[in-house]
Amino acid sequence: MAEVVRFLSEADVVVDATLGAGGHAEALLDAGVGRLVGVDRDADAIGEATRRLERFGPRFTAVRGRFSRLADVVRDAGVGAAGAGGVLFDLGVSSMHLDRSERGFSYRTPGPLDMRMAGPDGGMTAADVVNTYPEDELARVIFVYGEERFAGAIVRARTRSPIVSTDELAAIVAGAVPKRKGGGHPARRTFQALRIEVNHELEEVAASLPQATDLLEPGGVLLVISYHSLEDRIVKRFVLSEDRLRAMTKKPVVPTGPEAASNPRARSAKLRAARRIVADEAAA
Repeated sequence: MAEVVRFLSEADVVVDATLGAGGHAEALLDAGVGRLVGVDRDADAIGEATRRLERFGPRFTAVRGRFSRLADVVRDAGVGAAGAGGVLFDLGVSSMHLDRSERGFSYRTPGPLDMRMAGPDGGMTAADVVNTYPEDELARVIFVYGEERFAGAIVRARTRSPIVSTDELAAIVAGAVPKRKGGGHPARRTFQALRIEVNHELEEVAASLPQATDLLEPGGVLLVISYHSLEDRIVKRFVLSEDRLRAMTKKPVVPTGPEAASNPRARSAKLRAARRIVADEAAA
């Protein structure tokens, strides 16, 4: 949180492309950001953040939409091209999603096998992936997005009856994955992979970064927090290939020991920042 405020607090206008419950938005508005536009695909998140940030009045605007359509969504809120001093992405799953068992993101609590960030109108669910994908395609998803190799156990289980709940899937995976010292819950990687597939997370990131750069005014800051090596690789390569940006972080900023201890969900976070160059830098 402190790093986000440090990089973005001097901006007049910030676009928070992953609003969630509004934690970063609140910190930035409290730090003096003049106006913040929050974007989220989840109607529940929009509602919760709007209630939380009501005290900021017209300084805060919430807009529902996918960040792969960031330019259109933000334009609807009155922010045109090169109109933002900062754009923030906090990728991955929010605490709000994990803590609500009915959303089906957590392997720790029983719930429907859902994982749609957009909510009930979000299309394909994790149950659809688990029960209908051919074995080779399911194996690809779990290996590429989760670095796990135990799709076969899921396929064998679904032949007996469809897998429809988080606790059922977690038990199946736990029974197949060898115990790893310090590796956390054995279903963590598989759940991560399914979530990424259901929400097309990597495609969303890749599509949104050029639009975010378009939105930045000269000197504006693009700030991305990722939690997965594939996300971080997309961000790193984009910054290196985008002539309009200059990296502000040679290496990703990671949580300190105390930060990781106080917030275990953030222990894999990597923060990268880049600044949109001004005209004289481009000519140099």
